[in-house]
Amino acid sequence: MPIKAVPALRRHSVEMNADLTLLERNVPRYTSYPTAPHFSAQVGAPTYAGWLRALPEDATLSLYLHVPYCTELCHYCGCNTKATHQRVPVVRYAEHLLQEFRLVAALSGRRRVTHLHWGGGTPSILGEDWLARITDALGNAFDLSSLLEHNIELDPRKITRSLAQTLVEIGVNRVSLGVQDFSPQVQRAIGRIQPFDQVQRGVALLREAGLDRINFDLMYGLPKQSRADVARSAELAVSLVPQRIALFGYAHVPWFKKHQALIRESDLPGAAERLEQARLAAEVFAGSGYDAIGLDHFAQPDDDLAIAAREKRLRRNFQGYTTDSADALIGLGASAIGKLPQGFVQNAPDVAGYARAVAVGRPATVKGLALDDDDRLRAEIIERLMCDLSLDLRDFGGSNGFRAELDALMPLAAAGLISVEGDTIVVTETGRPLVRLAAAAFDAYLPGNRARHSVAV
Repeated sequence: MPIKAVPALRRHSVEMNADLTLLERNVPRYTSYPTAPHFSAQVGAPTYAGWLRALPEDATLSLYLHVPYCTELCHYCGCNTKATHQRVPVVRYAEHLLQEFRLVAALSGRRRVTHLHWGGGTPSILGEDWLARITDALGNAFDLSSLLEHNIELDPRKITRSLAQTLVEIGVNRVSLGVQDFSPQVQRAIGRIQPFDQVQRGVALLREAGLDRINFDLMYGLPKQSRADVARSAELAVSLVPQRIALFGYAHVPWFKKHQALIRESDLPGAAERLEQARLAAEVFAGSGYDAIGLDHFAQPDDDLAIAAREKRLRRNFQGYTTDSADALIGLGASAIGKLPQGFVQNAPDVAGYARAVAVGRPATVKGLALDDDDRLRAEIIERLMCDLSLDLRDFGGSNGFRAELDALMPLAAAGLISVEGDTIVVTETGRPLVRLAAAAFDAYLPGNRARHSVAV
């Protein structure tokens, strides 16, 4: 496919080169506030048990189920997962998941679930029999009769006709495929060989089985990746007509994810180049009829996500942008994070620690954070900025209470990334890829902790 020139992007690069420090700031992705690095052991299993018991009688749940295994580990991966070709640890893990389901349900009651998301890792590594057994166990522990969305993350290289049929049988109605990039030299650099034809075959098998609500995850900022690679991958992706596309910037954090040391830093694009890559992909998606959603998602105009964005009902959680409005998010599995009205909780990240806890009948919670009123206020401000790209501080008590935050926003306004008029803050189209910088102005926890996060674009 031909790659179109995008003059607007070139003009923008000249403007932004004047202050690259904005692009190179380290800020969170704000899938939560406060963010996970601020969780502590002060919130543990007894606290979580009390929070579950205190859920209102009519509270609805969203379930996130984490499977921390893959058959191989990609160099870029930032997820909590490990590679294995052994069946025994996967089966043992599945058995511990069943124990956790029963434990959580005993504490919370058999509540109505509106969203269910399988993440990883590669959830399909469980095998088709265990996918069915786990779904049955979830149905016994919780009320799945009102599920609006049942989503699973898939490795396109592992999709078979039988797997696709099993997913339909267990009620999956949305799938998310890790595509990343179609360029051979990029795939070699990230340790994930996955040609376009392989993804195309996987998509065909899913649609043949009746699964047509398909999401793609793409990445920019990868090693050996050029603007032309990003544009080409975006064009190939839209040729398969996914409903939604997420375009994530690669976060190089080898001090946190040791295997990322396999990627040479000299092969990585700089901040200005990353911004150009993101904007070029966005132009391809817009030209193909996709609506831009928040920071980094794109959806067909009739998709629920696009409708929610237009109606300002969009939400943001640990899976990114969502229509999920459940009263509580329950994280299941090693490292899984949950959010209840009282605060956040996270399970033990190591499989052994997780297994020991659930085996003796207690929650695997090892850390979390209890929310206060200021946390809740700032969380809502940050979520609305991240979702709506605009904010009226009169909805939050007025600008008088946020003078320091407004001062922090002035460099962004000077760079044309936002406009500030009285109590109203609006992120410009130029500023959309950098909306995290605007959100960070309202983050009371961030000063002194920037090094724990990735760059702004």
